[in-house]
Amino acid sequence: MAMNVKLAYSPCPNDTFMFHALINGLVDTEGIEFDVTLADVEVLNENSINNQYDVTKMSFHAFFYRKSLYNMLRCGSAFGIEGGPILVKRKDTPKIDYWKDKVVATPGAFTTGALLFYAENGGCKNFEHMIFSDVEKSVLSGIVDAGVLIHEGRFTYKEKGLELIRDFGADWKKKMKVPLPLGGIAVRKDLGIDFEAKMNRVLRRSIEYAIEHPGASIEYIAENAQEISEEVQHKHIDMFVNKYSLDWGENGEKAVSTLYGIFESVKDLYVKDALR
Repeated sequence: MAMNVKLAYSPCPNDTFMFHALINGLVDTEGIEFDVTLADVEVLNENSINNQYDVTKMSFHAFFYRKSLYNMLRCGSAFGIEGGPILVKRKDTPKIDYWKDKVVATPGAFTTGALLFYAENGGCKNFEHMIFSDVEKSVLSGIVDAGVLIHEGRFTYKEKGLELIRDFGADWKKKMKVPLPLGGIAVRKDLGIDFEAKMNRVLRRSIEYAIEHPGASIEYIAENAQEISEEVQHKHIDMFVNKYSLDWGENGEKAVSTLYGIFESVKDLYVKDALR
Protein backbone atom coordinates (compact mmCIF):
# COMPACT_ATOMS: atom_id res chain seq x y z
CA MET A 1 0.00 0.00 0.00
CA ALA A 2 1.41 3.37 -1.08
CA MET A 3 2.12 6.02 1.53
CA ASN A 4 1.96 9.70 0.59
CA VAL A 5 4.60 11.82 2.26
CA LYS A 6 4.97 15.60 2.29
CA LEU A 7 8.62 16.20 1.43
CA ALA A 8 10.38 19.59 1.43
CA TYR A 9 13.92 20.57 0.58
CA SER A 10 15.79 23.58 -0.76
CA PRO A 11 16.42 24.40 -4.43
CA CYS A 12 20.16 24.47 -3.76
CA PRO A 13 22.34 22.19 -5.92
CA ASN A 14 23.33 19.75 -3.17
CA ASP A 15 19.67 19.06 -2.31
CA THR A 16 18.36 18.82 -5.87
CA PHE A 17 21.31 16.56 -6.73
CA MET A 18 20.52 14.18 -3.87
CA PHE A 19 16.72 14.09 -4.26
CA HIS A 20 16.48 13.93 -8.06
CA ALA A 21 16.46 10.13 -8.35
CA LEU A 22 14.03 9.73 -5.47
CA ILE A 23 11.33 12.03 -6.83
CA ASN A 24 11.70 10.77 -10.40
CA GLY A 25 11.23 7.09 -9.65
CA LEU A 26 14.81 6.13 -10.49
CA VAL A 27 15.24 4.19 -7.25
CA ASP A 28 13.03 1.93 -5.14
CA THR A 29 10.98 4.14 -2.79
CA GLU A 30 9.47 1.15 -0.96
CA GLY A 31 5.93 2.30 -1.62
CA ILE A 32 6.41 5.93 -0.60
CA GLU A 33 4.94 8.58 -2.89
CA PHE A 34 6.14 12.16 -2.47
CA ASP A 35 4.31 15.46 -2.48
CA VAL A 36 7.29 17.77 -3.03
CA THR A 37 7.86 21.39 -2.00
CA LEU A 38 11.01 23.36 -2.74
CA ALA A 39 11.66 26.43 -0.58
CA ASP A 40 14.45 28.47 0.93
CA VAL A 41 15.98 26.69 3.90
CA GLU A 42 14.90 29.39 6.36
CA VAL A 43 11.31 29.08 5.16
CA LEU A 44 11.60 25.36 5.87
CA ASN A 45 13.17 26.08 9.25
CA GLU A 46 10.26 28.31 10.20
CA ASN A 47 7.60 25.92 8.86
CA SER A 48 9.05 23.08 10.92
CA ILE A 49 7.49 24.50 14.09
CA ASN A 50 4.00 23.41 12.97
CA ASN A 51 4.90 20.04 11.43
CA GLN A 52 3.94 21.30 7.97
CA TYR A 53 6.05 18.60 6.28
CA ASP A 54 6.63 14.95 7.09
CA VAL A 55 10.23 15.03 5.88
CA THR A 56 12.05 18.33 5.55
CA LYS A 57 15.43 19.91 5.04
CA MET A 58 16.38 21.82 8.16
CA SER A 59 19.40 23.72 9.41
CA PHE A 60 21.03 22.00 12.38
CA HIS A 61 20.56 25.24 14.30
CA ALA A 62 16.79 25.02 13.74
CA PHE A 63 16.81 21.31 14.54
CA PHE A 64 18.26 21.96 17.98
CA TYR A 65 15.11 23.97 18.80
CA ARG A 66 12.89 21.22 17.35
CA LYS A 67 14.43 18.06 18.80
CA SER A 68 11.20 17.15 20.57
CA LEU A 69 9.35 17.01 17.23
CA TYR A 70 11.91 15.63 14.77
CA ASN A 71 14.77 13.19 14.31
CA MET A 72 17.53 13.73 11.79
CA LEU A 73 18.16 11.06 9.18
CA ARG A 74 21.64 9.61 9.08
CA CYS A 75 21.91 10.50 5.40
CA GLY A 76 21.15 13.55 3.29
CA SER A 77 22.99 16.03 5.49
CA ALA A 78 25.35 18.79 4.39
CA PHE A 79 28.56 18.70 6.41
CA GLY A 80 31.31 21.10 5.47
CA ILE A 81 34.68 19.38 5.50
CA GLU A 82 36.62 22.50 4.55
CA GLY A 83 33.85 24.96 3.77
CA GLY A 84 30.70 26.49 5.16
CA PRO A 85 29.17 29.93 5.74
CA ILE A 86 31.37 32.96 5.26
CA LEU A 87 31.25 36.50 6.64
CA VAL A 88 31.80 39.31 4.12
CA LYS A 89 31.84 43.09 3.81
CA ARG A 90 32.24 45.56 0.96
CA LYS A 91 35.81 45.91 -0.24
CA ASP A 92 35.75 49.70 0.12
CA THR A 93 34.74 49.72 3.79
CA PRO A 94 37.08 49.71 6.81
CA LYS A 95 38.05 46.59 8.72
CA ILE A 96 35.50 45.72 11.41
CA ASP A 97 36.94 45.14 14.87
CA TYR A 98 33.87 45.73 17.03
CA TRP A 99 30.34 44.53 16.30
CA LYS A 100 28.29 46.31 18.96
CA ASP A 101 27.23 49.17 16.68
CA LYS A 102 27.22 47.19 13.42
CA VAL A 103 24.30 45.74 11.48
CA VAL A 104 24.74 42.21 10.16
CA ALA A 105 22.63 40.41 7.59
CA THR A 106 22.01 36.69 8.04
CA PRO A 107 20.36 34.17 5.70
CA GLY A 108 17.81 33.48 8.44
CA ALA A 109 17.72 33.54 12.22
CA PHE A 110 17.59 29.74 12.44
CA THR A 111 20.37 29.00 9.96
CA THR A 112 23.59 27.47 11.19
CA GLY A 113 25.47 30.40 9.67
CA ALA A 114 23.65 32.82 11.98
CA LEU A 115 24.48 30.64 14.99
CA LEU A 116 28.17 30.48 14.07
CA PHE A 117 28.40 34.25 13.69
CA TYR A 118 26.69 34.94 17.01
CA ALA A 119 28.75 32.37 18.89
CA GLU A 120 31.88 34.32 18.02
CA ASN A 121 30.45 37.84 18.01
CA GLY A 122 27.94 37.95 20.84
CA GLY A 123 28.44 41.70 21.13
CA CYS A 124 26.38 42.20 17.97
CA LYS A 125 22.81 43.22 18.75
CA ASN A 126 21.60 44.41 15.33
CA PHE A 127 20.52 41.75 12.85
CA GLU A 128 18.66 41.79 9.58
CA HIS A 129 17.39 38.30 8.76
CA MET A 130 16.55 37.75 5.10
CA ILE A 131 16.48 35.23 2.28
CA PHE A 132 20.04 34.08 1.55
CA SER A 133 20.11 35.55 -1.97
CA ASP A 134 19.43 39.05 -0.60
CA VAL A 135 22.35 39.11 1.84
CA GLU A 136 25.06 40.09 -0.63
CA LYS A 137 22.79 42.75 -2.15
CA SER A 138 22.25 44.29 1.28
CA VAL A 139 25.99 44.38 1.97
CA LEU A 140 26.78 45.91 -1.43
CA SER A 141 24.10 48.57 -1.05
CA GLY A 142 25.35 49.56 2.41
CA ILE A 143 22.08 48.67 4.16
CA VAL A 144 24.13 46.44 6.46
CA ASP A 145 27.79 46.51 7.48
CA ALA A 146 28.46 42.82 6.86
CA GLY A 147 26.64 39.65 5.92
CA VAL A 148 26.75 35.89 6.38
CA LEU A 149 26.71 34.10 3.02
CA ILE A 150 25.68 30.49 2.50
CA HIS A 151 25.02 28.25 -0.50
CA GLU A 152 26.38 29.50 -3.85
CA GLY A 153 27.29 32.91 -2.45
CA ARG A 154 30.51 31.60 -0.96
CA PHE A 155 31.79 30.87 -4.47
CA THR A 156 30.85 34.17 -6.13
CA TYR A 157 31.35 36.91 -3.50
CA LYS A 158 34.70 38.16 -4.88
CA GLU A 159 33.37 38.89 -8.34
CA LYS A 160 30.46 40.75 -6.76
CA GLY A 161 32.83 43.19 -5.03
CA LEU A 162 32.81 41.67 -1.54
CA GLU A 163 35.69 40.88 0.78
CA LEU A 164 36.08 37.93 3.11
CA ILE A 165 36.14 38.61 6.84
CA ARG A 166 35.78 35.06 8.09
CA ASP A 167 35.43 31.57 6.64
CA PHE A 168 33.54 29.73 9.38
CA GLY A 169 33.99 26.34 7.75
CA ALA A 170 37.76 26.56 7.39
CA ASP A 171 38.15 27.94 10.92
CA TRP A 172 35.85 25.26 12.35
CA LYS A 173 37.98 22.49 10.85
CA LYS A 174 41.19 23.92 12.33
CA LYS A 175 39.70 24.40 15.77
CA MET A 176 37.26 21.50 16.19
CA LYS A 177 38.94 18.79 14.06
CA VAL A 178 35.51 17.55 12.91
CA PRO A 179 33.28 18.49 9.95
CA LEU A 180 30.83 21.35 10.27
CA PRO A 181 27.15 20.24 10.42
CA LEU A 182 25.12 22.71 8.35
CA GLY A 183 21.77 21.16 7.48
CA GLY A 184 20.10 17.79 7.37
CA ILE A 185 16.91 15.94 6.56
CA ALA A 186 14.51 15.83 9.49
CA VAL A 187 11.62 13.37 9.93
CA ARG A 188 8.63 13.83 12.18
CA LYS A 189 9.00 11.65 15.27
CA ASP A 190 5.33 10.77 15.33
CA LEU A 191 5.70 8.87 12.05
CA GLY A 192 7.64 6.21 13.93
CA ILE A 193 11.04 4.58 13.80
CA ASP A 194 10.07 2.12 11.05
CA PHE A 195 9.19 4.96 8.68
CA GLU A 196 12.36 6.80 9.66
CA ALA A 197 14.48 3.74 8.80
CA LYS A 198 12.65 3.30 5.48
CA MET A 199 13.10 6.96 4.56
CA ASN A 200 16.78 6.73 5.37
CA ARG A 201 17.18 3.70 3.06
CA VAL A 202 15.27 5.36 0.23
CA LEU A 203 17.20 8.63 0.41
CA ARG A 204 20.52 6.82 0.59
CA ARG A 205 19.63 4.97 -2.62
CA SER A 206 18.85 8.30 -4.26
CA ILE A 207 22.18 9.81 -3.20
CA GLU A 208 24.11 6.74 -4.35
CA TYR A 209 22.32 6.93 -7.71
CA ALA A 210 23.21 10.62 -8.02
CA ILE A 211 26.88 9.92 -7.32
CA GLU A 212 26.96 7.04 -9.80
CA HIS A 213 25.04 9.00 -12.49
CA PRO A 214 26.15 12.63 -12.03
CA GLY A 215 24.78 13.72 -15.39
CA ALA A 216 21.22 12.56 -14.72
CA SER A 217 20.22 15.54 -12.57
CA ILE A 218 21.93 18.36 -14.48
CA GLU A 219 18.73 19.90 -15.88
CA TYR A 220 16.85 19.60 -12.59
CA ILE A 221 19.69 21.26 -10.69
CA ALA A 222 20.02 24.09 -13.22
CA GLU A 223 16.33 24.94 -13.32
CA ASN A 224 16.22 25.39 -9.54
CA ALA A 225 19.64 26.89 -8.76
CA GLN A 226 20.00 30.50 -7.67
CA GLU A 227 23.38 30.71 -9.41
CA ILE A 228 23.10 29.90 -13.14
CA SER A 229 26.77 29.03 -13.66
CA GLU A 230 27.18 25.28 -14.11
CA GLU A 231 30.70 25.57 -12.71
CA VAL A 232 29.40 27.09 -9.47
CA GLN A 233 26.71 24.42 -9.23
CA HIS A 234 29.36 21.69 -9.49
CA LYS A 235 31.55 23.38 -6.87
CA HIS A 236 28.57 23.53 -4.54
CA ILE A 237 27.81 19.83 -4.96
CA ASP A 238 31.44 18.80 -4.63
CA MET A 239 31.77 20.72 -1.36
CA PHE A 240 28.56 19.67 0.37
CA VAL A 241 27.80 16.18 -0.96
CA ASN A 242 30.45 13.97 0.60
CA LYS A 243 30.84 10.84 2.69
CA TYR A 244 28.84 12.42 5.51
CA SER A 245 25.89 12.80 3.13
CA LEU A 246 25.65 9.00 2.94
CA ASP A 247 26.04 8.47 6.68
CA TRP A 248 27.14 10.65 9.56
CA GLY A 249 29.42 8.04 11.03
CA GLU A 250 31.10 8.46 14.39
CA ASN A 251 32.90 11.62 13.32
CA GLY A 252 29.64 13.19 12.17
CA GLU A 253 27.98 12.37 15.48
CA LYS A 254 30.83 14.07 17.29
CA ALA A 255 30.46 17.10 15.02
CA VAL A 256 26.73 17.44 15.72
CA SER A 257 27.35 17.07 19.46
CA THR A 258 30.03 19.77 19.28
CA LEU A 259 27.73 22.20 17.48
CA TYR A 260 24.93 21.44 19.93
CA GLY A 261 27.23 22.33 22.81
CA ILE A 262 27.88 25.72 21.21
CA PHE A 263 24.14 26.21 20.66
CA GLU A 264 23.40 25.47 24.32
CA SER A 265 26.06 27.91 25.48
CA VAL A 266 24.58 30.89 23.58
CA LYS A 267 20.91 29.95 23.15
CA ASP A 268 19.40 32.17 25.83
CA LEU A 269 21.35 35.26 24.77
CA TYR A 270 20.73 34.53 21.08
CA VAL A 271 16.98 34.42 21.65
CA LYS A 272 17.22 37.80 23.37
CA ASP A 273 19.52 39.49 20.85
CA ALA A 274 18.68 37.92 17.50
CA LEU A 275 15.12 36.62 17.69
CA ARG A 276 13.47 39.84 18.75
